[in-house]
This record gives sequence, C-alpha cells and structure tokens, in this order.
Amino acid sequence: MNKSVRLRWFIGLATLAGMALTAKLGFWQLQRAQDKINRASLIAQRMGEADWPASELAKAPEDLPQQLHRSVRVTGTWLAQHTVHLENRQMNGRPGFITLTPLLLSDGTAVLVQRGWQPRHRLDRTQVQTPFSPPQTIVLHGRIASPPSQLFDFNNHPAATTEHPPIRLNIEPRAFAQEIKHPLRPLSLLQLEPEHICSSDHLCQPAADQPLLRQWADPAQNSSKHHGYAFQWFALCTLIAGLFIWFQIIQPLRRHANSVRCQL
Repeated sequence: MNKSVRLRWFIGLATLAGMALTAKLGFWQLQRAQDKINRASLIAQRMGEADWPASELAKAPEDLPQQLHRSVRVTGTWLAQHTVHLENRQMNGRPGFITLTPLLLSDGTAVLVQRGWQPRHRLDRTQVQTPFSPPQTIVLHGRIASPPSQLFDFNNHPAATTEHPPIRLNIEPRAFAQEIKHPLRPLSLLQLEPEHICSSDHLCQPAADQPLLRQWADPAQNSSKHHGYAFQWFALCTLIAGLFIWFQIIQPLRRHANSVRCQL
C-alpha cells in the first residue's frame, strides 16, 4: 500500500470518527433537552395535584422520589440562628445567593427551606440580607425538592465564613443536622409564598414578604439552548462530511477530468 493510499484511508477514518462523535454529541444534546421537557411536565403535573400530607414527608432518601415536586403545607418554627446563604447560585442567569433556614417541625425533626434568592453585591460579596424569621409558629407553602445541589469547590472554600450570617458554598445535610442539633429530613422545600404567622388562638396572618426572589427555575425554559447546541453539532457533522466529499471525491474527479481533456 503506497503512501497516498494510506493517507486516503487515514483521512477517511478520521472523517468517519469526527462525524460519529459530532452526531453523537448532537443526539446527546437533544436527549438533554427532552429530559428537561419531561421534568418540567412532571413538575407541572405534580404541582397540580393535591398537597402532599405534611405528616408523610420523607424520613428516608428512598421515600423522596415519589414526593418530589409535590406542594405541601408544613407547620413549624424557624431556627433563625442557623440561616445560611449559599453562594454562586443563579436565578434568571444572574449570580447570587440562595437563603436557607431550617424549619423545626412538631416531631423534633427539621426541614431545610430554600426561602429565596438575592443578587450578589457587585463590590462586597459578604453583603447579604437575612430575611426576618418570626419567632411564632408559622405555616409555610412549599414545593418538595431535593437538598441543595453540591458545587465543586475549586478554591477549597471554607465551610463557613466568620461573619454573621454565614456564607457557604455547600451544605452537607448530615454535618448540618449535627450543627443544628436536630435530625434533618432528606429533602428541602422551595418556598412559594410568604409564610403565615399563627397566634395562640390558631388564627394565621400572612407575614410581610421578604426581599427575596422565588422565581424557581422551570427546566423547560433551558431546553432551547440544548436544541441550539444540537444544531451546532449536527452542522459541524455536516461540514466534516461536506469537506471530505469536496476534497477527497469532487476535487480528484475534476483533476482527472481536466487531465483527460488535456491529453485529448
């Protein structure tokens, strides 16, 4: 096999590999988009169902999947001294903090409540607002979610800053349960509206709303970007095929035709 034949084989195999890779990445992006659309549909379906009974909130991780995205109304008291702010969290494409406060339930367990989002100060990242947490019993309407996601710590971020309230990158549920000295349910609640403060005569009034955004992400809103990525990968796949056809098939045929005409 001479050098030119080996080169053509190499170019052909490289072209096939490039097309296979880019096509696979395109289909992967389409699958990611469909997964987000399916998840958004599931959230809408479960949010349309009746509230999940607060007494049946998951106590073990294996109980959580069937409860995810269901709305629930829970009664408890804020453990305000354990409010934390998770940084590097986005809402509507902007960086900021998710504010969390554990809510103590009547059985002595606690549940993490994601109370809302606030933007990061452009000059001083430690300037965060702590929402008021009424000491009375409150009723809270929320959506059942997994615990806050864990971000990769590139800079060996400390567990908590020295200022009050603490700013953290992540919360590890087991360690946080030991910190607050109450068992934590294996879930979190996305707060949907202002809590209601209940008096001793069981009358509940809505509390003043906090300066926090609660525009919790709709997975379907981000599905379009995956369609865009898929188009780019498929376009690159087409380009690779087009370049191969032009330089390895059309151009040699044209050169051969020209040489034949010259000989005539």
